[in-house]
Amino acid sequence: MKISQELAGLKEETEQIIQIKKDLEEIKEIVKLEDKDLEQEIQEKISDLVLRIIKQETNVFLSGKYDKGDVILSIYAGAGGQDAQDWATMLLRMYQRYCEKRGFKAKILHQSFGEAGGPEGRIGIKTVTMEIKGKFAYGFLKKETGVHRLVRISPFSPQKLRHTSFALVEILPEISGAESEIKINPEDLRVDVFRASGPGGQYVNKRESAVRITHLLTGITVSCQNERLQGLNKEKAMKLLYSKLFQLKQKQKQKQVKEIKGERVSVEWGNQIRSYVLHPYKMVKDLRTGVETSNVESVLDGELHEFIDAEVKIANVVIARSEATKQSQRLRSLC
Repeated sequence: MKISQELAGLKEETEQIIQIKKDLEEIKEIVKLEDKDLEQEIQEKISDLVLRIIKQETNVFLSGKYDKGDVILSIYAGAGGQDAQDWATMLLRMYQRYCEKRGFKAKILHQSFGEAGGPEGRIGIKTVTMEIKGKFAYGFLKKETGVHRLVRISPFSPQKLRHTSFALVEILPEISGAESEIKINPEDLRVDVFRASGPGGQYVNKRESAVRITHLLTGITVSCQNERLQGLNKEKAMKLLYSKLFQLKQKQKQKQVKEIKGERVSVEWGNQIRSYVLHPYKMVKDLRTGVETSNVESVLDGELHEFIDAEVKIANVVIARSEATKQSQRLRSLC
């Protein structure tokens, strides 16, 4: 099944490149006619072709092991109380809208809510985990990992004070047991079942269908409550666990054991990757790529393409330079 999907994907990519070449030749032939009445049509065709070429160029950069696969996205409210929980909810909506625009399918697996309060009884999110399915989903979203900072007039402040909130976004590739090099011993797992509930204790299920799995060796805990059947929730939770263990293994390979044990990135000032400012001016700025825009509302409505595409390209330029340096060093050693 997996091989068939890969072949279908490669066939689709090849057909798109062939079509781009055909359309380019067609535009050349139209230009040769030197017909002024066709200038508008030519411009439209060129604009469409440029967008398709940019899309194909971006896909070329996504060549990592899991880049073509699905994603586990988690959001954790950080410093800032109700404001931070509200900010986590805003981020959730932003990524859901981005997925809609990109053609990905997003589904919430588990979420825990804050307390009701503030205007219109708004209820924020303490944590939420979402499954995102789509071609190149992980490749596009993997660099969104980090702390996101919001500056605004707090809707929870009677004095209308300016408030800074933080939330941590975590991106992991979705890995099944069959794909993973990691082996999990059933004896190392503790499986708990509980009743899923909505905000404020509403919509409580009568059956204990939600599943929480704890990996006793590492202390990693994962949960899933979205499915109606306990078996499906357990299956989703196991995928979450494999992804978490994969992340842990990658960090160990990079010799960051100290960071894993106790120096986890703090969800507060100084560790952010992107700032969203709504007051006293409007600006979204990525602190890694330098990409910025004053159209904050559009970004919060899911228009993240400019930020994500820039990060994908920059990350691959860094990789390319690193590989070039390694090759250069090897050549010197041979000489």
